[in-house]
This record gives sequence, C-alpha cells and structure tokens, in this order.
Amino acid sequence: MDIKRTVLWVVFSFSLLLLWDSWQRHNGKPSMFFPTATQEATPAAAGADPSKSPVPQAVAGAAGTAASAADVAGGLPAAKGETITITTDVVKADIDTVGGELKRLELLKHRDTVDPTKNLVLFDSSAGHTYLAESGLIGGQFPNHKSIFTAKPGARALDNGNEVQLVLEAQENGVKLTKTYTFKRGDYAIDLKHTVTNDSAAAINPSLYLQLVRDGNKPGGESHFYSTFTGPAVYTDAEKFQKLTFEKIEEGKEQHANKADNGWIALVQHYFVSAFIPPEKAQRDIFTKKIGTNLYAVGNILPLGTVAPGASVTMDARLYSGPQESSVLEKTTPGLELVKDYGWLTIIAKPIFWLMIHIHAYVGNWGWTIILLTMLIKAVFFPLSAASYRSMAKMKAVTPKMTAIRERHKGDPQAMNREMMSLYKTEKINPLGGCLPIVIQIPVFISLYWVLLASVEMRGAPWLGWIHDLTAPDPFYILPVLMAVSMFIQTKLNPTPPDPVQAKVMMFMPIVFSVMFFFFPSGLVLYWVVNNVLSITQQWVITRKLQAGKA
Repeated sequence: MDIKRTVLWVVFSFSLLLLWDSWQRHNGKPSMFFPTATQEATPAAAGADPSKSPVPQAVAGAAGTAASAADVAGGLPAAKGETITITTDVVKADIDTVGGELKRLELLKHRDTVDPTKNLVLFDSSAGHTYLAESGLIGGQFPNHKSIFTAKPGARALDNGNEVQLVLEAQENGVKLTKTYTFKRGDYAIDLKHTVTNDSAAAINPSLYLQLVRDGNKPGGESHFYSTFTGPAVYTDAEKFQKLTFEKIEEGKEQHANKADNGWIALVQHYFVSAFIPPEKAQRDIFTKKIGTNLYAVGNILPLGTVAPGASVTMDARLYSGPQESSVLEKTTPGLELVKDYGWLTIIAKPIFWLMIHIHAYVGNWGWTIILLTMLIKAVFFPLSAASYRSMAKMKAVTPKMTAIRERHKGDPQAMNREMMSLYKTEKINPLGGCLPIVIQIPVFISLYWVLLASVEMRGAPWLGWIHDLTAPDPFYILPVLMAVSMFIQTKLNPTPPDPVQAKVMMFMPIVFSVMFFFFPSGLVLYWVVNNVLSITQQWVITRKLQAGKA
C-alpha cells in the first residue's frame, strides 16, 4: 500500500465522519465528536421524585398574590406589579415586584448574535422567549414568586458607588419574606439574601426554593452547521458535573443528583450561563421539572429549620449570570468552569486554551495569538514532520518505479505487493511515515475547534480588516479560498498517486475541504491556513535539500 493511498483514506475518512456527524446533529441525534447534552448520572434515590417538587406554580386564595396561567385563562385577573430596573457597568436588570423575580437581564458588554447593534439579553419574559430567576418559600401559606412585594426606596444605579441594593418585602399569614438583591461593579454575580421573619403566633418550618425557568428553544442565531448545548446542569462534589436535556425532562426520564449540601444548579447556553449558588454545607434538594408547554425549571429547595414566633432566619445565595469566562467561573465557585465543555479531548483543549491566554496577554489580539500558537505547535512537531516530509520526498522520487511495478503486475496483486515492499526496503522508505502528521494533527485540530467554539473570550474578537469575529465564519470566504490554494500547492508537492482515480480525487480534495470550511469559525480556518503555509515551506526546503544531496 503506497503512502498517498494511506493519506487519502485518512483524510477522506475523517471528512466523511465530519459530514455524517453534522447530519446526525442536524437531525437532533447525539454527536460522535462534540460535547453531548447528556452524561451518565446516578439515578434518583428510590422513592424520591425530584421532578415533582412542591415549588408552587399558582397561589390561590391568599390576598395580594398572583394567579397562575391556568387561573388567568379561567378568567381570574393576573396581579400587576412594578418593574424596577437596576443598572451597573456590566448589566441592566429588570425585577418585577410580582414575586420579586428577575425577569430581564441585559449584558452591557456583549452584543446580540442576531442583531449586533443591540446588547445581548439573557433573562427575558417576552412573548417569544422565557428565561427567569425565581425564589420564594414553601411549607405553608408563605410569600413566593407569585406574591406581591413592596420595594424599599433606594438607588437604582451604581453611579459613583461600587454596589447597589434592591430590598423587596412581602408578608403573608404573619410571615414576612425580605429579598435583598446586591449588584456589584464589574461583577456578573448577584448576591441574593432571603430573610424570613415570623410575626405569627406559631412556629413555622419554611423552606427556601431557588429556581431557574427557561423555555426549551435554542438561542437566536444558532448555526445549522454545528451544535452547542442548551439546557440545565447540576453540580455536586459527589456526582460532579451533570448535563440534562429538556427532552429528558419532558419525558420524565431525567437522572441527576437530588440531594447534597454543596454545589449549584444552572442553565447553560452557548457562551453564557446562569447559576444559583447556595451556601456551602446547606442541605438541599435538587429538582428539575416541566412547568408548562415548552417551559422547564431546575432548582434547589433548602430547609430553613424551625422559626419561632418573633424570630427570623437568613439564607444567603448568589446568582451568577453572564459569560463563560474561564478565569471568572473558576473564582466564582468550584466546578462552575465545567460549563465550558471541551468534550472528550479536554485534556488537550485546556492546555491549548491556557497557552493561548498567555500568548494573548503579550500580543493583545486573538488572531495573532492563533498564528503564534500554530507556529509553536509546528515547532513542537517539527522533528516528526521533517521525517514525514523526507519520507514523502523519497516516495515522490521513486514514483516512476512504483508505476512500473504496477504495470508489470496488473493481474497479480500479491506479486505487486511483494515487489513494492522490496522497493520500500531498498530505498529505506516508511510507507506510513507521510500520514503521521495528519493523524497527530486531527486531535489538535478538533481540540482547537472546541476551544474556538466554547471560548466567549474570542466572541466578537477581530483580527484584520474583514475578520470582525474569529468565532464566526469568514464573511467574504477569503480564508477558505486561501486554504484551498494552500492545499492545492501541498498536493503538487506530494508524490502523485500511480492510480489515476486517486490522483483525481486528491486534486478535488482542496475544493471539498474549502467548501466545508466556509461554515467553520474563521479562527479555525486561520489556524489551518497558517499551518499549511508552514508545512509547504518546510516540505519545499526538505525536498530541495534531498535533491541537492542526490545531485
């Protein structure tokens, strides 16, 4: 078997796998390569059904409470509240006095994917999209996320300070719930304190629930050519990181940790995450459930213990809602950085991203960072590549002999293979030597693909002129065309396959690859173009040296 056939089958097989994988993901099936939306998790404890949590979706009969959607449909008027807007340097948050829920969150430092002239809106309660953060009490007729809260007077923007607070109060049956939102300068983590005061004549045993509610739709602007995860996630020290799908919740087949005294719950989408983080060592139940048509919830229930008449109890929590920046996630809480999922090649992807971060600290541009990274990777693989190119140069030199052997033994494949092996031995050629760099680069290529796809740090990052976003496809297809040209030059430098059919297929490979790369992130195509240029230079130099040595 000659080297070109080996290389051809490696490249062609990988291309078919990528195309098949894209077709599978386009039809909603799990990917063979890219991060999937499910992971193995420990089944719920026997007898426990966390999806049937007691978190209320309607509160009936109590004065001053909101009706459920079913109540509204039945003719009961929905309670109306006031929307209070809090503005910091990084977020603009709308909080409704009905339930004290966070119903809209605009990220002021990130642009919308569909309309770049607008800021990205994460939480929303519009007609086409629902994404909410809710909390309240259960265990009796207590204030919850349907109750009417009263907002205390105070600042509604940072101005010259470093933090701004919003205090909300609601009382029901002698039990008062005080929610205190604290927004800080430059911080996507919102402190959320709940204080329960028992003004009734009897002791109470309330539990606090924290839940994130979202529809099952993908974020706007999602590409049809690659798939990213959107859905709930649960983390505990014991079970680690578990991703769930809305489809499993819909079917009641979700499996995840349901009790812990640590960890967090979250809703994950491409580049962004929202996570409720209760205090450590606080016992909690973890639940996921369907709460309406195409509407799902993930949350915690935290017992507050017995509260005597006249006493109060406080539970602190945090709500992180912002970009999946690795350094920020790592500092926020243990395990939160895992929402930035690099898939099964994390062991390669994480060092690549770490190296890119350090290069970027010096050059200040992600495009040049990718170019320098490519040069470093090429330098690491230089000895292996050099041996491969020497092997390919020798193969090209003996191509006429190989063609003659094929002609002599057309009807006798065994004799042809014996003579080919003898030729390889005589010329000291390794027939597999030329494909090693391709095989080794495939994991690096996939890892870099995940890094570019998952890293919000590069979202909207420009390189030169027409490249305004390295995570988006090249708008003018210049890089894919350059890649096709570079692949064509490489094909000419490589030995021509003796088989005419193989030779034609090799000539068409640059076109096939360039079409595929039209839809890939431009940063990834930039890596491949630079890699090809360096490979061409190295191969040309080695070939010239071998020719000069023979002369």
